[in-house]
Amino acid sequence: MSDPFELLGIPARFDLDLAELATRQRELSRALHPDRYAGRGASERRQALGKAIEVNEAARVLKDPVKRAELLLARHGVPVGEGAERAVDADFLMEIMELRERLGELRRARDVAGVEALSQSVELRRRAVSERLDHGFRELLASGGDAESATRSHQLGQQLLPLVAELRYYARFFAEAHAILDDF
Repeated sequence: MSDPFELLGIPARFDLDLAELATRQRELSRALHPDRYAGRGASERRQALGKAIEVNEAARVLKDPVKRAELLLARHGVPVGEGAERAVDADFLMEIMELRERLGELRRARDVAGVEALSQSVELRRRAVSERLDHGFRELLASGGDAESATRSHQLGQQLLPLVAELRYYARFFAEAHAILDDF
């Protein structure tokens, strides 16, 4: 797949305007809609369909803050993924375990209000991590293109990896919380 930022024609940054992203996806999807290619040859219809699929996949990647962060890091030569991330702070891991245990208790108690309240408090933490990531990415994206800047970019990227890992843990928490709410 080509670079999602380039494919959708939006600036490569962490703090995206999701409404702008949705608008751009709609515009491209409309332009690539199969009805527009009905009178054309089979290969042109297949190409348009393939491009439409790429546009939807690119939008899906950019909507996900973890994948968006990994994409930005990869663009700066920083290895990404769960295996590439440095160990997350032990206190943070204990906190996440306690939050998920609390979520399990709320599920067993069928406490919708409790799940929602816990989710709101975790959302505040997730936002703080996102803000720190945004600040770090702004610094990373502002670094220059010479060798010294490349080294600095790599160091900055490495410093952002634990925040990406935290964001991944928060995403898992919210997936579990949403599943609980859907079950209720």
